[in-house]
Amino acid sequence: MVGPGQIVQVDGRRLRVTNLDKVVYPDTGTTKGEVIAYYSAIAPLILPLLDGRPVTRKRWVEGVGTRDAPADAFFTKQLEPGAPAWIPRQAIQHSDGPKEYPLVEDVPTLVWLAQVAAIELHVPQWRFAPDGGPGRPDRLVLDLDPGPGVGLAQCAEVARFARVILTDMGLDPLPVTSGSKGLHLYAALPGEQTSDEISAVVKELARLIENDHPDLATSVMSKAERGGKVFLDWSQNNGKKTTISPYSLRGRAQPWVAAPRTWDELDDPDLAQLDLDEVLARAAAGIDPLAGLRPQEASSAPTPPPAHRPRHPRGASAPSRGATAAPLAPMLAENGTAGVARALSDPSWVEVKWDGIRALGTWADGRMLLHARRGTDITTRYPELTADGAPFLPVADAIVDGEIVAFDGQGRPSFSLLQNRMHLTRPREIEREVVRTPIVYMLFDLLSLDGHDLTGMPLRERRILLEDVVAGLDAPIQIPPVFDDVDAALAASREFGLEGVMVKDPQSRYRPGQRSPSWLKLKHTRMQEAVIVGIRPGKGDRESTLGSLLLAVPDRSGGRGGSAPLRYVGRVGTGFTDRILRDLLARLDPLRRETAPLDGVPAPDASDALWVHPELVGEVEFANWTPDGVLRHARWRGLRPDKEPDDIVVER
Repeated sequence: MVGPGQIVQVDGRRLRVTNLDKVVYPDTGTTKGEVIAYYSAIAPLILPLLDGRPVTRKRWVEGVGTRDAPADAFFTKQLEPGAPAWIPRQAIQHSDGPKEYPLVEDVPTLVWLAQVAAIELHVPQWRFAPDGGPGRPDRLVLDLDPGPGVGLAQCAEVARFARVILTDMGLDPLPVTSGSKGLHLYAALPGEQTSDEISAVVKELARLIENDHPDLATSVMSKAERGGKVFLDWSQNNGKKTTISPYSLRGRAQPWVAAPRTWDELDDPDLAQLDLDEVLARAAAGIDPLAGLRPQEASSAPTPPPAHRPRHPRGASAPSRGATAAPLAPMLAENGTAGVARALSDPSWVEVKWDGIRALGTWADGRMLLHARRGTDITTRYPELTADGAPFLPVADAIVDGEIVAFDGQGRPSFSLLQNRMHLTRPREIEREVVRTPIVYMLFDLLSLDGHDLTGMPLRERRILLEDVVAGLDAPIQIPPVFDDVDAALAASREFGLEGVMVKDPQSRYRPGQRSPSWLKLKHTRMQEAVIVGIRPGKGDRESTLGSLLLAVPDRSGGRGGSAPLRYVGRVGTGFTDRILRDLLARLDPLRRETAPLDGVPAPDASDALWVHPELVGEVEFANWTPDGVLRHARWRGLRPDKEPDDIVVER
């Protein structure tokens, strides 16, 4: 997406985006396009936390400004008059009349909010009830706000005191660095108490901590009492107040994020706020500390209550015929290691980790309906599975779980190829891509059969029933094999260039919407050597060192001999310690030059770059390659003094 303005299609919705090169965060050069890209990428983690809640937005129309000269911003509750008709909305009565709030349920809505400079997304701790009014809170929050002279380390110390009390109450508190100054603690609730009752409980919690540690914490609202202490703000549980949503960007000088953290991280004396690149890298690595906040939310109801359901005001079209709410949320796996995976069962239960799209299939009335992981109806996008002539299951009804996969010419799963079909909605386009990009539905679980719920049965028994149901069917429906040797499966998947493997406990129940240690994903870490071609200056805590490195690899596509020209492959801004940053700067300063040593560096990355002669080779780990050859979610591993730029081999 480049240019001053254009129409783009996001999950079937047409949106106009403008000024993508506009700098939103001047101190780091972060652009509007990068803000939109962040919200698109983080959608799987933020959408469940926003779902069903009225979203108050904080907007910075002219960018956030700098640390020394912050720009003006304003809060907005009422959905903007020019908002697309397909954005669902729900009214709340205020003293000056009703206001319609947006309900953020999908990626297109997130993109539209970013387009109108709604950088911060704030929500209450309750969701709308079926009658359309505020429901009872399904989580509590404690805001640990550092007073003058107080840092994150002291907030973390107070958070640990709160954790002990909340755990004794039977709750599981989860920390979030707020993206501003302090910390938030969240805990899931059963939804049985009112907001006033929860506020009273959290207020008492704050007073207990204040009484036990008066030198560290205060629950007094007066700012005059906060010097040298952490203010325990219990008031955000009031039903009329909102808190920045986890995974929301903040309008600070740097693109910090309200970032979920682990308790182990809070023990780090150098604990710091995280920026959008760091949060995206964590998400790509499967780090999801708020997973414990989601099971209750995901399993609270198979279909959203009426107050959440998308409306179609002002002439918006209704859903296509046959569209339906997803019956369940899929069970999710935790990240694991080979050692832990081997201990799950003997023999092991190992499956290939398919690099595709997770899809739940609902078979009824002789037809298959498909829903993606977040409940999006994707039935019409894969007619070889759902239209007339598709495989016919010899049962009355069933719910299956699997992965839709596209294969490249070497028979390997290709997510890039699958992108040709993921967002298509026009029948002619879909018909064309069915031929160009065939898919296979790899089924690995059976959740329901002929009206019987199978989620409580062991996986081994569900698999036997699944094989009976699918026996004799032709492609594009397949049941992939199960292996019994973790190490051999890992080695084979690495040899064939696959993403990794899944290891499951054959006795495990299916837990819809939950992330379970009974299922583990073991992914191969991808490494790439690259030559450093430039530096982006550091801001804030890194002002004296560097912000990120610009990287390139030899472009041997022309087949010429000798030194190949360089091709830009993106930047890396995470994985550095303070010592590494100082060492890199000392090595790169003597290599400075006035002009770029290569062409093709995007304007946002080149805008403030300090160029260097391409001599130092380093290594990064990364998630995957984008279709245009850029490293996704790169993390610095270190210099490779044993390598020259011409020694670099592009890993595929």
